[in-house]
Amino acid sequence: MEIWINPACSKCRSAVSLLDAEGAEYTVRRYLEDVPSEDEIRAVLERLGLEPWDITRTGEAAAKELGVKDWARDAGARDRWIAALAAHPELIQRPIITADDGTAVVARTEDAVRDALSR
Repeated sequence: MEIWINPACSKCRSAVSLLDAEGAEYTVRRYLEDVPSEDEIRAVLERLGLEPWDITRTGEAAAKELGVKDWARDAGARDRWIAALAAHPELIQRPIITADDGTAVVARTEDAVRDALSR
């Protein structure tokens, strides 16, 4: 199990605390420092069952500068979104837990973290 976190994020700290409390074995990826490649983002999206716009933090300054709110949300625009997430990792929703069964969850709630733990 791996968790992508930003240590400054309270939801990330809560998720890590819950993983620790449950005695889970996991690795931490500080994705702002160890930036995922476009291929890694594609793989996580597949595991999540989501599209790149589903995990984009559209309220971030970089998102506003890029104008992502106006970007198409279809198959033809998918690579553009993924490239933006790789170039601006602060746009990636967090935390993301990749579960041992090959799935992943955006673990912003205690229930989502527990869901990942149960997989």
